Amino acid sequence: MLPTPRADLKPNTFEYETIPLVKPTGFREYDARWVLEKEINLLGIQALGLGLGTYVQEIGVKPRIVVGHDFRSYSLSVKQALIVGLLQAGCEVLDIGLSVSPMAYFAQFALDAPCVAMVTASHNENGWTGVKMGAQAPLTFGPDEMGRLKQIVLGGEGVARAGGTLTQVENFAARYLDEVSQARVVRPLKVIAACGNGTAGAFAPEALRRMGVEVIEMDCTLDNTFPKYNPNPEDHAMLKAMAKAVKEYGADVALGFDGDGDRCGVVDDEGEEIFADKIGLMLARDLSALHPNATFVVDVKSTGLYATDPVLHANGAKTVYWKTGHSYIKRKTAELGALAGFEKSGHFFFNPPIGRGYDDGVVAAAAVLQMLDRNPGKKLSDLKKALPVAWTSLTMSPHCDDERKYGVVEDVVREYQDFAAAGGTILGRKIQEVITVNGVRVALEDGSWVLVRASSNKPELVVVVESAKSEDDMRALFRDEVKPRLARRAEVGAYNQEI
Repeated sequence: MLPTPRADLKPNTFEYETIPLVKPTGFREYDARWVLEKEINLLGIQALGLGLGTYVQEIGVKPRIVVGHDFRSYSLSVKQALIVGLLQAGCEVLDIGLSVSPMAYFAQFALDAPCVAMVTASHNENGWTGVKMGAQAPLTFGPDEMGRLKQIVLGGEGVARAGGTLTQVENFAARYLDEVSQARVVRPLKVIAACGNGTAGAFAPEALRRMGVEVIEMDCTLDNTFPKYNPNPEDHAMLKAMAKAVKEYGADVALGFDGDGDRCGVVDDEGEEIFADKIGLMLARDLSALHPNATFVVDVKSTGLYATDPVLHANGAKTVYWKTGHSYIKRKTAELGALAGFEKSGHFFFNPPIGRGYDDGVVAAAAVLQMLDRNPGKKLSDLKKALPVAWTSLTMSPHCDDERKYGVVEDVVREYQDFAAAGGTILGRKIQEVITVNGVRVALEDGSWVLVRASSNKPELVVVVESAKSEDDMRALFRDEVKPRLARRAEVGAYNQEI
């Protein structure tokens, strides 16, 4: 058996080569992420595999697990170490090779495997590694599963079992491409496929071509040094390059994919970014016309327009605001049987008949293209301009220590609940609803709102405000409402940020 992992090991020592290094901070709310060699070593990855296999056996799920890896210089080595641990735990391992995360999720269905472990650093900088895990397709782990896994790994509770096997699944990418390219687009469309030299470059352009659109590839050659920018469709550098390409080629849309292909970012025909919550609203309008009385799930950082949009109301659509985080939105979308779930970071979840419930950037891209196909006389910018106007701040992140941030948020939640119960108003507007599933989101009678929550993986709070009135009013909501509440709390670091 492996020795119990430690968190204090240093590279270039005897202990580092003989004992697993695993920093506890790598176990996040819904996935696992570490800086390789500094926070976890390959023996630590093996311990993670043993712990994951032990957990799967513990919960009574068939220990048949899909593994894949993204295009990083070290991801194959990390995956091999993970596989050693899974085999040690007695798992039947199905290795699909180089892949994007949604390919691994699809393999759970295609290969009849309840479990998945995808080695990916997602959009993070080189040096980072991690694993996205699940044991109930299409869901991935949440806090309960991650908490127990952490306990098993750090406590050295992994159990070795006989019977581990490894199967290399040949050419699984072909099956994945057949799956995701079933959507057909009749309207002539010119599409920029932006992949930031990440893993999606091997798959997304081909899938889009099969749908029937003209594809112009942008940084689709795999290069694990990421010579231009990280493959992240929220990154300013990538969005700027996408906008430039749209104007240069006269494209109808630019679709950007992150490092592991589960997110999609959108730039319209005028070279303007459309944030994922607004794209989600456009898709919800389109899909609710085809599926009346549909339910949609969005994260609490998303625009309040879902609650006030007249088109959604006319189509009988219902919107549920839920916790930020791809695992949370995916789980809630499945639990409610919602047609789709949208997270502001660019994770989109479509249940049948559109998708299989997990986040896939190519499936999201297909939904955008089919929306354009159903609106042949309109450009994407026209559909965006048809939305009601709302002024949303950037996400602001005042420092707050990890051991204090949740207590601060609990205090702010109670304060807003008491304020609403007493009939208090914010800048002259009644409080319509106080949502506390993920910090506190305070919705006002005109559709404006403020949000305060704790970051899931950094020593920070998360603050967002949106006004249905004007940009000046949005600034006032932050300056006169949220900022004073945080400023009087000593636990929150100096917060002089303005918007």
